[in-house]
Amino acid sequence: MAESDPGHVPPRGFPATEFETRTARAQTLMARARLDALVLTTEPEFRYFTGLLTQFWQSPTRPWFVVVPATGRPIAVVPAIGAHAMASTWLDDVRAWPSPRPADEGVSVLAETLREVVGPRSRIGVPQGPETHLRMPLSDYRRLLDLLPGSEAIDATPVIRALRIVKSPAEIGKIAYVCDVVSAAFEALPDMLREGMSEIEIFRAFKIACLERGVDDVAYLVGGAGPGGYESIISPPSARHVGPGDVLIMDTGATFDGYYCDFDRNYAIGRAGDAVRRAYEVVYEATEAGFAAARPGARCADVYFAMQRVLDDGGALGNEVGRMGHGLGMQLTEWPSNMPGDHTELRPGMVLTLEPGMTFAPGAMMVHEENIVIGEAGPIWLTRRAPPSLPIVGG
Repeated sequence: MAESDPGHVPPRGFPATEFETRTARAQTLMARARLDALVLTTEPEFRYFTGLLTQFWQSPTRPWFVVVPATGRPIAVVPAIGAHAMASTWLDDVRAWPSPRPADEGVSVLAETLREVVGPRSRIGVPQGPETHLRMPLSDYRRLLDLLPGSEAIDATPVIRALRIVKSPAEIGKIAYVCDVVSAAFEALPDMLREGMSEIEIFRAFKIACLERGVDDVAYLVGGAGPGGYESIISPPSARHVGPGDVLIMDTGATFDGYYCDFDRNYAIGRAGDAVRRAYEVVYEATEAGFAAARPGARCADVYFAMQRVLDDGGALGNEVGRMGHGLGMQLTEWPSNMPGDHTELRPGMVLTLEPGMTFAPGAMMVHEENIVIGEAGPIWLTRRAPPSLPIVGG
């Protein structure tokens, strides 16, 4: 089990054996589900099986596909602009079409590939469940099915979920590294803060600090400050200047080599009232309870209720977020969710956030988030633990 090592930068990418293992696991699960092939269209799934990390996915013009057959290596079906980049991956079968070509944006090539690997009658797995989406025009998807009249599209969400929910040691090493780097940036933030700075200035300084310390990007950075507490945890920073009595939250998802951290830190500017201090202590204690509950064999719901009991005892007026943490990895949020209805069993190699939050006064929230990995003997912190008392800064 990889843990955070501040002096070690993990190697970028993965050896071919990582992708061979992923593919073999996928094909075992496909056989159990009686699937003849997987068709995957989103960036995380494409990268999971090919290893290609590129920001070109930010352009919606061209779809990208990967076909995972019942045996053998995956096949990439990509726009021609991506063919050269694919040559650097472990795959040896890359099929391309000239793109953009709206009249036939890879559909014919994809259909021909599927007919070749599965035959005229087949069960083709396509993720269709919660927390999935189809990254191709719906009209193209319908046309693809029309070109495969003997095939049936089956929901492959359980297969993909089972694959990605448990991380390899190499994946955990990348997540641990970015958690450690960003933890250091948060620890240095009080020295950058002063009364009168705008939220935008604070967030910009923090983003620069993360980049200077070694993250690749700060893809997600939200929060803000409010007098005596904050009302939103997903707002972008505003031009408002912070002052005495403000409570600041910063929640970040920075990346290293395509893997995320996702945690927050809270600070009081100049001073903090008793209610704010106590709310911070309650969510801190709730995180401790969630950590203690997150043992192999426990359920996500167990982790949720362990934290909820602490919040209730601490006087929480409510929690409208709906869950208290989630999976983490190639995406900022992944399966599973720490919530009452999620009975996913915790297994070694699962990376989770613990995110208890409470409304402690009308219009005032306190949320705390840390990142952990489930080890063979119990949970392991990936983030450096936040201070047990609310930091007072900028006075």
